[in-house]
Formats: sequence, structure tokens, C-alpha cells
Amino acid sequence: MPSAGPSTSHVTHTFAESVDDYHRGSADPFDRSRPSIYDTTGSVLDPLDNQAQDYDEEDFTDSDDPDPDRFVNFSLLSHLAVRLRDKVPRGTHVKSSIPYPRAFTGKDIVSTIQSQIQRELLINHGISTADRRIALQVARSLQQQLFFYEVEWGDKPLQDGVEDVYMFLDDLEGTSEGPREREELPTAVITTLTKCYASICSEGEPCYSFTCPRRRVNWQNTVDPAVISSLPESEINRQSIIYRTISQEEQYIQDLDTVEALFIKPLRRATHIMPAAQLDEFIEEVFGNILDLRECNKRLIEALYVRQREQAPIIQKIGDVFLEAARSFRYAYPTYVGHLPLAEKKFKDEMEENAELRLFFEECARQSARQQESRRLDVKHLLNRPPEHLQKYPLALEAIMKATTEGNPDAYYLAEAIQAIKSLQGVAQLRTFQAAMGKGPTGKWEWHDLVPKDVREGLSKTEAKRQSIIFELIKGEMAYVKDLESIETMYIRPLRDADSPIIPRDRLNSFISDVYHNSSEIYAHHRRLLDQLHEVQREEHPTIKSVTAPLFDAALNFRDAYMEYIPNYPIAAYRIDDENANNPDFKAFVEKCVRHPDAHRLDMKNFIYRPIPRLLRYELLLKNILEETPAGHEDCEAIPEVLEIIKSIGKDTEPGVQSAKQKVQLWCYNANLVFKTGESVDMDLLNESRSLVHASKLLRQPDTGFEWSGWTELFVLLFDNYLVLTKPKEKDGITKYHVNRRPIPLDLLNLASFTDAPIQRSTSILRLGLGGNKHADDRGTPSAPGSGMPDSAGDPRLLYPCTIYYSGRLGGLHTLFTESQQARSEWKQKLEEALGLRKVVQESNKVFEMDPLSTDTFFIPTLSASNTAPSWNHENAFTGKVTCSVPFNTPDGRELVAIGCAEGVWIGFRHDSKSMRRVLHLKMVTQCAMLEDFGMFLVLADKALFAYHIEALVPSSPQSAHTSQTPQRVNGTRDVHFFSVGQQGGRTLVIYMKKKGLDSVFRVLEPVVEKINERTKTPASFTSRFGIRPARSEWFRLYREFFLPSESFDLVFLKAKIAILCTKGFEIMDLADFKSVTIPLRDDGHERLAKRCESCKPVGMFRVDNEFLLCYDEFGIYVNKHGSPSRSSGTIEWEGTAERVAMHWPYILLFDSRFIEVRQVSTGLLAQIIPGNEIRCIWDGRGTSSGAASTSGEGPKQSMNLEPRIHAVASVPEPPHGQPSQSARVRSVAQHVFELTPTVPLYPPGPLTSPSNSAYFPQSSSPPHSPSFVQNTLTHSTSWR
Repeated sequence: MPSAGPSTSHVTHTFAESVDDYHRGSADPFDRSRPSIYDTTGSVLDPLDNQAQDYDEEDFTDSDDPDPDRFVNFSLLSHLAVRLRDKVPRGTHVKSSIPYPRAFTGKDIVSTIQSQIQRELLINHGISTADRRIALQVARSLQQQLFFYEVEWGDKPLQDGVEDVYMFLDDLEGTSEGPREREELPTAVITTLTKCYASICSEGEPCYSFTCPRRRVNWQNTVDPAVISSLPESEINRQSIIYRTISQEEQYIQDLDTVEALFIKPLRRATHIMPAAQLDEFIEEVFGNILDLRECNKRLIEALYVRQREQAPIIQKIGDVFLEAARSFRYAYPTYVGHLPLAEKKFKDEMEENAELRLFFEECARQSARQQESRRLDVKHLLNRPPEHLQKYPLALEAIMKATTEGNPDAYYLAEAIQAIKSLQGVAQLRTFQAAMGKGPTGKWEWHDLVPKDVREGLSKTEAKRQSIIFELIKGEMAYVKDLESIETMYIRPLRDADSPIIPRDRLNSFISDVYHNSSEIYAHHRRLLDQLHEVQREEHPTIKSVTAPLFDAALNFRDAYMEYIPNYPIAAYRIDDENANNPDFKAFVEKCVRHPDAHRLDMKNFIYRPIPRLLRYELLLKNILEETPAGHEDCEAIPEVLEIIKSIGKDTEPGVQSAKQKVQLWCYNANLVFKTGESVDMDLLNESRSLVHASKLLRQPDTGFEWSGWTELFVLLFDNYLVLTKPKEKDGITKYHVNRRPIPLDLLNLASFTDAPIQRSTSILRLGLGGNKHADDRGTPSAPGSGMPDSAGDPRLLYPCTIYYSGRLGGLHTLFTESQQARSEWKQKLEEALGLRKVVQESNKVFEMDPLSTDTFFIPTLSASNTAPSWNHENAFTGKVTCSVPFNTPDGRELVAIGCAEGVWIGFRHDSKSMRRVLHLKMVTQCAMLEDFGMFLVLADKALFAYHIEALVPSSPQSAHTSQTPQRVNGTRDVHFFSVGQQGGRTLVIYMKKKGLDSVFRVLEPVVEKINERTKTPASFTSRFGIRPARSEWFRLYREFFLPSESFDLVFLKAKIAILCTKGFEIMDLADFKSVTIPLRDDGHERLAKRCESCKPVGMFRVDNEFLLCYDEFGIYVNKHGSPSRSSGTIEWEGTAERVAMHWPYILLFDSRFIEVRQVSTGLLAQIIPGNEIRCIWDGRGTSSGAASTSGEGPKQSMNLEPRIHAVASVPEPPHGQPSQSARVRSVAQHVFELTPTVPLYPPGPLTSPSNSAYFPQSSSPPHSPSFVQNTLTHSTSWR
């Protein structure tokens, strides 16, 4: 190529000299942070972006402005000189303490020239845009022609740095914008930037011309021919391979530069494709650490350039350079190559789903075509360049070593480098296997696929097997971790993120918690273990010494996670089956997941079961490794320790698994128990504390008396709270358990006899006298002479009776039969165990406890002595039957209790039995009440209602104004059956009922405060003091009077109305207009309920949220505000016959003469049974005017009050200790009066989820309270309420 100008020889001087000069400078030839690739804002510019922008402007704008580079020939030094003068940044620079305006540094010059020629270098000459050596050559040529000068007129060659300061000659006296004094410009031809002379040469590949600038320069052309002629042919071949390798390395770095310039940088700015965070994640996953590879290879090419400069023209040694490069490649290349399959998959998936991304890469391809780039610039090709280039290194180095003469020390380094890079390829292959996580062809590789043949052949058979087992353990761990990850990606996330809920939102979290439990915790443990195993595998590949250390550490760490997960599996499996059977959407979802590629055609239950057999797999593999481990190896001691930990996990989880299986069994029974219509009993089987104690087959004699009707085979379930007799029936593979008899609460169950002699199944057609209630008559009776009773106790026809007693309303003796003595003994043991456990649990969780008020005051004679026993007097302790009581507080703060009985009224301090004193000598006291606001005490005795001023009974002081006040008789005749006290419309009312024929007549009275507090004008006589005076009461005025054509039993105050309990049911009446309605409604569809209501007696009525609980003596039923049944469950059957009912929120207490039945008022669940003898309710919380103690049928939902609100009395047959001797002569029955004090249950009412639930307990600094409930006020509406 001809050249002109005085600097031609300088510009085309030896390349090695230029490199040598450059490396003595301060700049890095591969420095990526050049001024030319930064815009004025400091953001990175793409070396191709400017050109792309120019093309875009040409394509899409109508401007006629010429391209500013159109007439610039970058191979001419004069053209570059003009560009440099116009574009170099000038400023004030200081050197030797002297400021120089309009000056610039050497780095400014090189950067300006580089910015002008980098496009030309990249597109037309294939030289990296980061290579600043040519720009440095041009700058030094301009310096030699004095186009600019060093401000101190030094002659040091220009460096690509900021050490020296330069100025233009034109700027010395004036500015370069003024008239030019110097017309000539530096002249020279920059041969590396010249174009080919051939007219047919395109911008692509080199043309036919040997001197085409696009053709690579042969290294021999840069060496003295004399030197070439002195070299042997092998050395010439060796040098050719070395230079070709360097050339390939340059091209490779250029390709990596293209990845960043053409794809990564523009992609980071393309936020319209996807959100910025997602975009960064995509770039990270697809391109990985490809830029780290570029830095590694830049260090390699720099080292090759240095070696080229140092040993020019003949490179003597190059193996050590590649050996050092292999060390720097050790992490970067295996990481990239291992991640490449995932990167390609991610790229493919995103290209298919994201149209914007697809258009972006298509535009990149068109941009490359416009730049006439001959190489393939598609992303997939460039992503595969690193592994392809890595595979070329051993081939090139082997070719160099083959051409290396014997005795050359470089042969040793070449061999080491080849081995290191091959090892690197092995590690990269291992990384590929590890990244695949069992997916794709690479995930199916086995140990022999990853270990070189020569290594395998060098191992003993035992060690090869050991290595294979270790590999199998690691590969199995990869598959296991992948499956644990799939639980999150295939099931949990789709269930949570589904637009249309697959499982209702209100129970989705519960389902996920029950099914997947702590699988994420187990995944985290095994992810860490797998990372450690992979690290060991990479460091020790191809032969691994031991994996015991990470396994031992993991076993210690994941123990607690497995101890929690494994026992939960039965629950998880049940929840899946249950949801699958009842939720079609969920079933479709599971079937869809089975078809997922990562599911391996397995369903959800297989995935959640995976952790359990994995532990067993560890045991098997570790035992196999131990068998192949040579003696003296560290694993001989370590593996047994790991095995011990893993075995202990399985052993320690067995109780939890059994407990979970029992819980699931309970759930199954709960779902499959079938009750007869209207006889359903909520046994609370879903309670967390519930358990199944025993279950097996028992027999019952036929009730018909005909043997051919067959013995009834029952399947009896013994829970920790109920005994249930069922008949199993199977249909469509599902067994339903039809409840044969009402479930028996264990609180009311007693063992009668388990020792009776066995009986034989009769072979006759008729069995006479074997009715249902005569089972007990046959127990222990020898068989009839003709019955064929065998001598052998092992006769299969022998049946062993088990007799139990149920003390409930529908109870009695029940005799069931087992087929063996062993089965009977087992049933007895299990029943005793269940009864004992129930007693302990109930004692710990009792809702109420009996707190005595009086134990030594009230006695009645026994039945045998009742006819001869005198009435109460000072010599006789008989008080008669206790009938009523009421607590009250006096104005001076005394806490008293009044107790009424057949012989009068006693008053004393609460909890002080010895303080009881008779204050009223009235006969047949049946009811009493206290109006504290008026200081008035009401007593119903012998059907007469009396009113006393409390000061007359228990004066606070002798000078009290009311001490001598005369009591008043409220009614005129002895015909009052009951009375009720309550408040309505701001008034305190007393309503009493008297009978008139078949009608019930009610009189509504209102106390008159003025008359009550009025001082008596005349002294009271003895008879008037005790209510004998017949004068009409002045303390009350008549407020209303009405009658009901029905027999009435009680009257309850509601919020705005009253409820009268009568034979018709519950009569709801408005006192304002006496309009009434009878509930429950007995319209069509409730005929069965109507018959039950007619045959039973109403005993109470209580409000529960928006419903009312109507209590009859045998059952209860929830109705809405209109009186219609509100729950599909029907009635709640009491265990006993309720003679009286009371409420202490949130419980109702039903009084049978044998026990008190405590139930939750909102659910009807049985909470407690309090046994007793002749137990009766004597105060149900009513009978006071104090709002705090009122328990009317309607009231807001409230927290449980710890103050006692119910009194009861029970008979104790034996005389109490220390009783006077005269009472012992006449046998007596003590009557213990007690109050039912609420306790703090171990668990709050409702589902027992945890021992502590703050939602149930009010926050205060006081001692623990019983469960509290959120207050709920009903909206007033026009109804019978």
C-alpha cells in the first residue's frame, strides 16, 4: 500500500515496538471505561448504538443533511488531525504549579481519536473497540509532526494517561477559532485503517487480494526473512499455530464484546420489554457470567501480547501462559458452561412468551445486517461461543506441543496446561450435570459418563463401586431437592395465585398448612446439603474422598424439621383425599399437575410422601458405602454416627405418626358416621384433643326373640368422650357407620359386670324370654339342658357378656358380647382406661366447680323417719327441703345469701355456713327474690307472696328507720304459683301468676318508692310483722293484668317483651298491647317437632346471637327471631331430664336430679357433667333487680363473668362429721347448698386448637378469667322479640 508524508515510516513501524511502548505507559489496553463510550451524562454508550442511530435516522427521517463522516477518510492522518482539533476537550490544566488554559492531556487525545476510529475498527477491520493501541499510534504520529506540543517542550513519547499536558500551537497566542496561521496539516497514511484497493472488495470477508487489509497478516511477513530461513520447519509450524491461536483469542474477545455491545447494554435500557427488576433477572439468567469470561480472556490475551513483545520475533515459551489462564478459568468457565442449558431454556421460553423481546432481538439482527457484519451475531450462537472456545484450547495446545522440539522446556508447561484445561472441561461437564438437576439428557448422566476412562481404569473395583454409590447419593439428592422445589412451584404457588380460587380463600391457608406443612423448611435444609455435596464434588472430582461430613451436619440440622413433618403426613394425605372427593376444581387441578413435565406422572400425595422414604434411602446408601470403604478410612467411624442419627429420626417419629393416624381415623369416623333422622349428636370429634381409645366388633342379642333373625353384629367405637354403637355398611368402597343407639357419654357410663359366665349361641329356631331388656337376666345363668353347652372353653359358639350402665335419660343396662375372653378383658381394660382418662381430663378442664354455701344447716329426715320427725325447733335440726335462694348485698356492704326451705328463710354470710340464722318463720317457702334498688325482699310461701324491707330482717343498725317496718302481703288470696322479677322499659316489674280454672292470670306490679321508704305511723303487731295482716299492699301499684288460657310454668323477661313458658310452648307477649305469638312455629314441615313440643315441658329460653335457644325438659332447639327452626341439625337431645335450666354465659346448665349437664350455649356441645344426688337448682340468676346478676332470656353477648350466678342443692345421705348425737338417733339427710363458680378452663370453649388463645381472654391485670366472648348487639326489628 503506498503512503505519503514524513510520518509514514513512523506509523508503520514495528508493531512490537508500539506494544512495548504502550505497556510502559499507565493505561490498560483492555480498559473498558473509556471516555469514548460515555455520554455527557455519564451513562454507558454502545459502540454500535451511534451507528445504529445513524441508520435509524437514515431509515426513518426525511432530513437531507449529509452524514458528517461521509467525506472523512480515517486512514488519512490529516483528516484525523482536523477531527482531533475540533473535538478534543480543552480545559485549564496545571503542571509544575503553572495553569495552562485550553490544554488537554494525553488521555484526552487518545480517547478523542479512539472515539473517531472505533466504529471503523470494529466494522471494517474486526478490531475490538476497547483496543486503544492504534489510537495511541496515531497520537504519537501527530506529536512527532508537532501538531500539538508538550507544554514544557519535553520530548517524551505521548502516553495514554494524564501525566503530561499538551496544547495546540494555534492556541499558544490565540484561539483555534481565529485565522489559521498554519495551513499545512500532518500528513501520513494509517495502513491499518486503509481500505482494500480491489473494486470488488465488500465490507464482509477478505477478497482475493493478498494485501487486502481484511486479510490476517501472516506472522512470517513481520519477521526478517533471514530469521525465517534459519528456523526448522517444525518451529515455523509451531509459530504459525501460536499466532493462529492468538488470532482466535482476539476474535473470541471481539465476539464477547459484541455480546455486551449489541445485546446486554441495549437490553438493560429496553424497559418497555419487561419491568426493570425482571429484566435484570432475565439478563442474569441468560447471559450469566459471560462478561467475567471476557475479563479472564482479556488477561490471557494481554499476557500473550506481553510474551509476544518480550520474545519477538520468535515466541519460545507459551505453555506457562495457558497454565496460568487455566487457573483463572477454574471458576468462571465451569460456572458458565454448567448454567448454559438453563440459560438456553430460559431464553427459549421467554422468546416464545414475550413478543416484545422477540422483536427486540430481531431488530438487533437487522442492525447487525445493516452494519454488514459477516459473522453470526444471533444470541444462541454467541452464548455457545465460550464452551466451543474452551474445547479448542486442548486441540491447539496439543498441536503446539506436537510441533515443539524435544528438550524444549515449554513441552512440560504445555502438558500441564492441557491437563488443567481438560480437567476444567471435566469440571464444566460436572457443572452442567449439577445445573440440570436431573432434567434433560445431561441430567441423566451417570458416574462413568463424567469420569474419564483412564481414571476409571486406574481405580480398583471396590473403589469404583464406592465412587459410583457416592455419585448415586448425590444424584438422588438432586432429584429429591428438585421434587421438594416442585411442591412450591407446581402446587403451593398455583393454589395461592389462582385467579379463580381452587380452594376457598377462607380455608386455603389451613389446607396448605395441613398438607405441605413445613416442606419449605425441609427444602431449605436439603438445598444447603446439596450445595455442600456439589462443592465437594467439584473440588474432588473425579474421585471423592468422603461426603460424610456434610451429611452428618445436615442430619443434625434437619432432625427437628423431619420430627415435625413425618407425623403430619397422615393428616396431609387425608386432607388431599377429602378435598379430592369434595372439590371438583381441586381434582381437576391435581390431574393437570400430574401432566406437568416435572411431575414424572406422579400425583400430589407422592410428592408430599417423598421425605419419608428419603431417610430410608440414606440408610441404604450409607451402608453400601461403608461396605466398600477400605479399613482405616475416616468413613468407617463417621458413617455409623450418621446412620444412628437418621435411624433415631424414624424411631422418634413413630408415636407422632400413630397419633396423626388416630386423628385421621377420627376425622374419617366423623365424616362417615350416619345418624338417624333427628337423632344427630355432635360428639366434637374434630376437636384437636379428641382420641380414639379402642374399636372392634361386638355382638348384641336380637331383640325379636327369634334366633333366625340373627345376632346383631356391631362395630363399637370407644372415643375419649363417647361410646358409640354402629352398624357398618360398605358402598362404593366407602364404609359408612350407622349409629345404632344414642352415643353414651363416658361421664354417664359405668361398668356393671364383665365377669358373667359365657353363653352359647342357641341353635333352636325360637328363643323365648330373650327380650331386649332381659339380657341382664341371662348373665351368668347356665344354659338349659338341651342347649348343647360344650365343655371346651374354646368353643367358637361361646359369647362373653359385657354389661355397662348408662345413667342418662334414655339409659339403662346394655349387654354386649365378645367372641373371646381375651377380647372381653381388652374391652374392660380400654373402658377403664378411657373412664380414668376422662375423669382426669374433665377435672382439669371443668367449667364449673361447686363452692359450698352451707353444709351443716339444712337437714331433712330420711323417708323412714319423715312421718315421725317433728318440725324444726331448737331441739330438732330438720329444716325441710331447700327450695330457693338469692344472694344480695346490704347497703352497708355485707354480702349475704337468703335460703328458703319448708320451715322458713335463713340468711347468713356467703361461704360462712355457721352464720346462717332463720329470719322468717314461714311454711312452705318455694321462691324468693331481692329488689336491692328498693331494699325489698320478696318471699312466696304457701302460695302467698310477701314483701319485707330488708332492714327489718337484717338491720344494719338498731336505730335503722325500717327495723320495725311492717311487711306487706302482695296478693290477696293464697293462689300464687310463681312470680318473676325483671326490668322493662326502664321500670322494675314484679309479675306473679295465679290460676283461675284452666287459665293463668298474671298481675304486673310496680314498686312505689315513696310508699316503701315511708315511715310506719303505728307500731307493727306481731302478726303483721310476719305477713299475716290481710291489708292490701301499699308498696306496689297495679301496672297491668292479663290472662293466658293455658297452664303456665314460668315467665322470662326479654328486652321489650315477656316470654311465658306454658303448655303451648313459649308465648311471646307485648305488655303494651298484650299481642302475643307462640313459638316455635309449628307450620308445615315441622310436624315431628310439633309433636315433641306438645309432649315436653318448656323450661327456659336464652338468646344466642341472632337466634334463641328454646329449652324443653328433654331437648333444645334453636329458632330465629320469627320463631322458625334456624339450624339444619335439628334438636339437641339432653342426656338427662331437665327439671330446671339456668344460664351462665357462655354455658347453659340443665338440672337432672342425678347430675348437672353443662353445655355450650352457642353449639350445644356437652362441656361437663357434674354428678350429684337429688340435685336441684335453687337460684338461676334471676330474682334480683341488679343488672349485673340478671340472666334474662335476652341479653347482649358478654364475656364470661367469674362471679357465681347459679345456686344448687344436693342431698348427702350420711350425717356430716361432728353432727349432734340427737340427729344421729333420727337418721337424716344433709342438704348441701353450693354455688357454681366458673373456673378458667384449660382450653376455651369451641375447637381446641391450643392451650392459650388470647382472643378468648380479656386483657387485664386481674387474676385469670374464664373465656370471654365478643359483644354483639342485634339490630332491632319488628318481631316477637
